[in-house]
Amino acid sequence: MEATASAKYLRGSAQKARLVVDLIRGKDVNQALAILRYANKRAADGIEKCMRSAIANANEAAEKANISIDADDLWVKSVFVDRGPTKHRRRVRPAPQGRAYREQRHFCHVTILLSNDARVEEKANGGKITEAKPAKLAESKSRKRGGAATAPRARRTAPKRESEIQKPADAAEGEKKSSKRTRKKSEEQQ
Repeated sequence: MEATASAKYLRGSAQKARLVVDLIRGKDVNQALAILRYANKRAADGIEKCMRSAIANANEAAEKANISIDADDLWVKSVFVDRGPTKHRRRVRPAPQGRAYREQRHFCHVTILLSNDARVEEKANGGKITEAKPAKLAESKSRKRGGAATAPRARRTAPKRESEIQKPADAAEGEKKSSKRTRKKSEEQQ
């Protein structure tokens, strides 16, 4: 069973409301309400009211269909924010040296869809819908990582001869004294 609620003409820009909405997408209703309650954003109050309205709509729809529904089973299936009008919300802000800055104040519209169905998740490889499962430990280890972990590593090669492993002290001193050109030539020959 699904239920929707929308709050229109909320004060504030849609961009700022989307920051709050992204926190609750896919969460349980109780967890989402707790997040909204303690979110330090102005848009959270209006979105919390919309969430409570969606819960009430779900209960009302269940009563009409003569179905028992538990509010704890509900989860946020989708939530999105649209831009509202800015007409008739143009203001003038005082600026230095007698000037005035024009500014537009924004509205936004929030829509929340709640569901008590089993959660599903789309796979990227073909768009097949399967039930959501917890990620396996092996899958998480095989993920590619960025930064120094992806840099190629230097290969260690075993020396070919035993004479190369243990060099006499005289040869080591002689190598230090040799010029750069002779070192490059010896590296190219190998």
